[in-house]
Amino acid sequence: MDTSVPPSVIEFLSTRSSTPISAIGLPAPSDDEIETMVSIASRVPDHGRLTPWRFILYRGEAREQVGQYLVDLAEEREGPLTDQRREQELKRFARAPLVIGVIFSPVEHHIPEWEQFLSSGAAAMNLVLAANALGYATNWISNWYSSDEKGRALLGLAPHERVTGFVHIGSCPQKVPERPRPEIKDILSEYSGPWKG
Repeated sequence: MDTSVPPSVIEFLSTRSSTPISAIGLPAPSDDEIETMVSIASRVPDHGRLTPWRFILYRGEAREQVGQYLVDLAEEREGPLTDQRREQELKRFARAPLVIGVIFSPVEHHIPEWEQFLSSGAAAMNLVLAANALGYATNWISNWYSSDEKGRALLGLAPHERVTGFVHIGSCPQKVPERPRPEIKDILSEYSGPWKG
C-alpha cells in the first residue's frame, strides 16, 4: 500500500485521478480496509435516510466466475465470439484484485427515485475517495452488462436494482499522467435570470 498520501485534504482532492485498470494490481485492500472504505462510502447525503444503495465484493475466484458468465451472455447476444473478444469478457472482473459493485437499490418513497440515485452516485464517489486516501488506485466504470437485465442478474442484482458503478481497486506503483481538466471559466457562471434558449 502506498502511504504517500498528501497531508492536506484540499491537496489530496485537487490531485485525485483515476488509474487505468490495466495498471492496477496487487496488493488489494484488506478486509479491515474494505470495511473502512464502505463505512466512509455510506457517509453521503441521503434524503429521508433511505439507504438506497448497497455494495457487492467481487474478488478471488468469483472474478473468473463472473467472466465466464459474461462470455456466455455475450455469445447469447452476439453469437460466437472471437478469441480476442472471449478473452476480453473473461477478464472483465479479473484485471484488478478487487472490484466493488455500487448498487442502486431504490426505495418506494415520496422522495423521487432520481434523487435516490444521486445519493448512490455520491456513495460510489466516496468509496473511490476512501480507497485513494488509503493509498490504493481506483477506476470506476459501468460497461455493457450494466444495461442488460440478464447481466445485472448474473452479477447479483435484484430486478429492481441498477448499477451505479463497478469500482476496480488495487495498487499501482507508478504515478498516472495528468489529463486535461475543464477550465473553471467554462463550467462556472453567475446566475443571470431564467433560461432564454
